[in-house]
Amino acid sequence: MATNPPKIKTSSAANERLRNLKNTFETKYGEAPLFYACAPGRVNLIGEHIDYCGYSVLPMAVEQNILSAVSVNNSGTIQLANTNPQYKDFTVSCSEDITVEKDNPQWHYYFLCGVKGIQEKCRIAHLAGMSCVVEGTIPPSSGLSSSSALVCCAGLVTMEANQKSLSKLELAEICAKCERYIGTEGGGMDQSISFLAERGTAKLIEFQPLRATDVKLPDGAVFVISNCCVEMNKAASSHFNIRVVECRIATKMLAQARGLDSSRLLKLAQVQTELKASLDEMLDLVDEVLHPEPYSREEICKTLGITSEQFSTELLSANTQHVTHFKLHQRAKHVYSEAARVLKFKSVCDSEPAESIQLLGDLMNQSHASCRDLYECSCPELDQLVDICLKSGAVGSRLTGAGWGGCAVSMIPSEKVDSFLQAVREAYYLPDPRRAAMEKQSLFVSKPGGGAAIFHEG
Repeated sequence: MATNPPKIKTSSAANERLRNLKNTFETKYGEAPLFYACAPGRVNLIGEHIDYCGYSVLPMAVEQNILSAVSVNNSGTIQLANTNPQYKDFTVSCSEDITVEKDNPQWHYYFLCGVKGIQEKCRIAHLAGMSCVVEGTIPPSSGLSSSSALVCCAGLVTMEANQKSLSKLELAEICAKCERYIGTEGGGMDQSISFLAERGTAKLIEFQPLRATDVKLPDGAVFVISNCCVEMNKAASSHFNIRVVECRIATKMLAQARGLDSSRLLKLAQVQTELKASLDEMLDLVDEVLHPEPYSREEICKTLGITSEQFSTELLSANTQHVTHFKLHQRAKHVYSEAARVLKFKSVCDSEPAESIQLLGDLMNQSHASCRDLYECSCPELDQLVDICLKSGAVGSRLTGAGWGGCAVSMIPSEKVDSFLQAVREAYYLPDPRRAAMEKQSLFVSKPGGGAAIFHEG
């Protein structure tokens, strides 16, 4: 695998999407783009809400992506436009410190996260002036990582425009960190698969150090993505960060109970490493140490021997200061059991037993139940959609992405795909006029796509 993002010669005349983007760019700015950059979205097959706890995940890139046309100039400004009219134009001076407003997660702030991340990593004193038009085919707020793909695309654009060279791994790590400027404390899965994906294979993504391993999906199985049509913006709500905080607190409580130095541990995986325990042993420890009833701030402070002020500043994030009770047992139980399911999923893919499709389907179903019941990151529409998918012929179906809306991913035996699509269409989309209008971009077969790339006319 090449270490740097590929630079591909292309012809906009032969690609309708590039041709349309080029025409839009020329109309907007009166000149032709110098280059294009794209970054794919992703579907996470299994391993939900565990990357930020230090555990491996198993996503694949999707064919839907964020595409940007770019020219470089001496204007001293970065001009951003979007082909979608609901996203307004934005201009920022290259000489100003780039600021990202956490309380106002507009589309252009995700782009600026990528710009700022590259500027800081490469110590660029004066950013090149740029004109950009962005176009995307990833449904927004669908759990397919449209926001992270935009951050990754912006990072790639900024690297190329400023004539820097970074590896895919470096770009993935930079973009994972810089997306936190907008307030989302993610773990790095989305950015990693966006850069490290290769066509035809899913990837096991491991962290610290970051690495990606090919996972061959079983022959005879097809993955279908279906959007429940409920949007969820991670940065605009506190649901996501509350779960991050609950896992952080559970880490401290488990460490404390086993006499570890809890002050330096932030992730549930670190407790397992310190104790040299198996995931089954960690699940037993959760049952032994943490009670199922929600914990109050006072109980946590008393157990950890910290003040209320330390609790707020050291454990909570900016948008979780209002939370009074924390479900530690349930969240830790999900994380350790989901981490085990990821390893089992990869093991089945590697060993290819005769019943592999059924085994993988069972793991996906267990994952959804855990996300729904222990992590509470599903919603009624997602649960209804998953149920319909299973009744329509899916062997396994589960929410994918952050949850609270967005998409389900289902695994279907290849001979049942057509009947599955028709049954889901009739049961979930057609009875509701709003869903029916969105159906064409909401229900589709997905194959493992390639990673982020730069395109030049030639």
